[in-house]
Amino acid sequence: MAVPDSKQALLAELARSYAALEKELATVPPELFGEKTLEGHAKGEVMSAHDLVAYLIGWNELVLKWHARRAAGEEPDFPDTGFGWNELGRLAARFYRDYEMLAVPELLARLFEAKARILRLVERQDAAALYGAPWYRRYTMGRMIQLNTSSPYINARGRLRKWKKARGLA
Repeated sequence: MAVPDSKQALLAELARSYAALEKELATVPPELFGEKTLEGHAKGEVMSAHDLVAYLIGWNELVLKWHARRAAGEEPDFPDTGFGWNELGRLAARFYRDYEMLAVPELLARLFEAKARILRLVERQDAAALYGAPWYRRYTMGRMIQLNTSSPYINARGRLRKWKKARGLA
């Protein structure tokens, strides 16, 4: 799919990619959700479907944090305080730890709520705010949202499909 370049396209992409992910997650057997057999976010690492959802929540909530800080007149730390863009594996591990105690229903509800808050954030923006000027380095606000929400949803769905196929679950 083409990279969204308008508010309507971004909202549609968020809805489409999340719905596809949600459908995929619904077919993961509950007893396998915590099994660490999925290819991890860092080279040579493994994770569980639970970790994968935690990762998505982490990025969604980071996007919301960036916007909250900007709204408060502060410059956010990118990608997050204490992490550089070259430390995303370490950041992923933190996301796994941050949500490891949540039961699967709570975890999925938290992802749904974070996605809903992202949609509300996008809905509050106009075209100029989303795509009219760089928001972070050369990236527009809309592109930063897409890169850190719908793109990871698509990637996560692909990981789950590959994992399920390898296990004979597809």
